[in-house]
Amino acid sequence: MVLVAAVVLAVLSLVAPTAASAATGDGPCTPDASTGCVLGTLKQADGEPAVGVQLTVEGAGETVQVATDDDGAWSVPITTAGAYTVTIDPQTLPEGETLRDPSTTSRTVNALLNSQSRVLFALGEPTSSGPTATPTSGASAGPTAAPGDEPGTDAPASSGSGVTGKRVAQQLANGLVFGLLLALASVGLSLIYGTTGLSSFAHGEQVTLGAVLAYTFVQTLGMNVWVAALVATLCGAATGWLQDAGLWRPLRRRRVGLTQQMIVTIGLSMVLQYLYQFIYGGGRLRIDTSNPDPVRIGPVTLTVQGLVSAGIAIVVLAGVAVFLLYSRTGRATRAVSDNPALAAASGIGVERVIRIVWIGAAGLAALGGVLVGLYFQSTAWNMGGTVLLLMFAAVTLGGLGTAWGALAGSIVIGVVAEMSSLVIPSDMKYAGALLILILVLLVRPQGILGRRDRIG
Repeated sequence: MVLVAAVVLAVLSLVAPTAASAATGDGPCTPDASTGCVLGTLKQADGEPAVGVQLTVEGAGETVQVATDDDGAWSVPITTAGAYTVTIDPQTLPEGETLRDPSTTSRTVNALLNSQSRVLFALGEPTSSGPTATPTSGASAGPTAAPGDEPGTDAPASSGSGVTGKRVAQQLANGLVFGLLLALASVGLSLIYGTTGLSSFAHGEQVTLGAVLAYTFVQTLGMNVWVAALVATLCGAATGWLQDAGLWRPLRRRRVGLTQQMIVTIGLSMVLQYLYQFIYGGGRLRIDTSNPDPVRIGPVTLTVQGLVSAGIAIVVLAGVAVFLLYSRTGRATRAVSDNPALAAASGIGVERVIRIVWIGAAGLAALGGVLVGLYFQSTAWNMGGTVLLLMFAAVTLGGLGTAWGALAGSIVIGVVAEMSSLVIPSDMKYAGALLILILVLLVRPQGILGRRDRIG
């Protein structure tokens, strides 16, 4: 199975440089193996684009001047990795606009090839500090940008001081969206545990697989983003079938213990992670390289991609709920999760149910990877490993083996992670979510919706 996956991904990757290098012209800079991008977007204090602002990019012995376009965006292609200094000309700002940090008109970023290095200058009422240059990746990859950041804008979400009602609403909305996307992968992980008792550490790589396949389909084959998301989801579901048919069912038939199977999942996770890194490199990947369109809903600002991703997640999760509650196979799945031996004695095909669960869980994880990559504007070879701990936290918090618990736990983790950045540094927000997990389990060990086990 691993060899087949390696061959498929290797073949797809062979044509990636050709497709990437074909993206030339006067449009936005598109990174590839020989090109990187230094870029940014300037927004006025009221959120409107700052048009015609002059910036100078210096580095690698060259100086390039650029102006923001009608969307407030600017970009400069580079062919040599290294440190680049971006200087903004305050005299060219729109009338009445000032830098939020007037003392800093230059920022330096370490730019890489096949990546995007975003430089941020915020406009608005002057404060004591301003945003910094933020490297992101060009084909772009994992949850490196916080969900609280508006992708493609120059006003990243801050943490700590300055808690306002608008910020609280923004972070709450970000947390709900992130929780929904996390739930797509967590529900499948919970169903696998419920029907087989296996904690799959390779489930995060199913998330990565969906993201990198979508990147390949969009950037190499020129597919529409949402068509690529559908195809990547179907491919992810197919790998679930391959995994169970080629690996997990033979291990179950040989009565290999759950501990040994769990160790196999760890090894499989490592193999797939470094296979992704070998094929796609260690840089960040962007599934969609266009600038996201912001959407304002009252005090909250999201992107079109974020809203569509959240809508897709809600529809899919509702479909999973209907499947589990009202379909014959769904009822059989719940029966196997409750008591596999009794389900088999009742005439339910346990192996068939497990196979369906593996297919569905892998497909959900792949879809979650695509949507997370679009939402964060970034994906990478280790993206699954980044979110795996959060998935386990969500499943454990909600109640092991229950789909509803995984959904509830994911929403809690997403909201707590985002809201905690109001009072602690953004880099520590996931640690705050895991602290909540520990505290809840101290009070309710079975999780939010789990059932207390009877001992003795």
